[in-house]
Amino acid sequence: MPEPLKLFSVIIPARDEAESLPSTLAAIYAAFTAEGIPHEIVVVDDGSKDRTWSVLQELRASVLTLAPTQNLGQHGFGRAVVWGLDHSVGDAVVIMMADASDAPADAIKYWRLLNEGHDCAFGSRFIKGGAVYDYPRVKLFVNRLANFLVRIGFNIPLNDITNAFKAYRRTVINGCRPFLAPHFNLTVEIPLKAIVRGYSFALTPISWRNRKFGEAKLKIKEMGSRYFFICAYIWLEKYFSRGDYRRRP
Repeated sequence: MPEPLKLFSVIIPARDEAESLPSTLAAIYAAFTAEGIPHEIVVVDDGSKDRTWSVLQELRASVLTLAPTQNLGQHGFGRAVVWGLDHSVGDAVVIMMADASDAPADAIKYWRLLNEGHDCAFGSRFIKGGAVYDYPRVKLFVNRLANFLVRIGFNIPLNDITNAFKAYRRTVINGCRPFLAPHFNLTVEIPLKAIVRGYSFALTPISWRNRKFGEAKLKIKEMGSRYFFICAYIWLEKYFSRGDYRRRP
């Protein structure tokens, strides 16, 4: 049994999320504090044009574990997540959204699964016990189709691989570098690399709730070819790299 984890880093990319952040961060902080989970909340301001950065400075007074940072490089969801990973110090990380779509209670389940010895903790909204609320129909159809194709192409039992909300030990993050995906396709790059490279994972049902404020940043029309590129790249690694990148005992 591995030693207990010492710090859970919550990575939250945020672009123009001034309205969503106060309630999102307050909920995460309250839930983690109540459970006694040592943590830091690393919110990455990814080139916001609204008051996101000012709001983050104000929230530091009430969310004591908040560690905001600004992505000073190129912008994009994937780049912001990687920036957050690079500027966090926890030996475990969880990627969450700024719009409160991910439940803090599910992140706590992830923490417990990682402490049981699993390398990764993956959630699914589409297994018994999972739930989605106010999911746009077109987005849901595209999601289910994409996840079906990934599941068949990689021969894996997961049916919600495209969801960013997952948790990893730091050793997994380091073992999956370098990351190539600059946009939302990072959401499939990290877990697929982790699986292909031999890291263990546990699966648990989770919930998802549509945002109350602002607009969704994922643009389906822009992402199809980007998802395909990342999946094709990792598929080639799985079947043709002869294990060169697999985790070593």
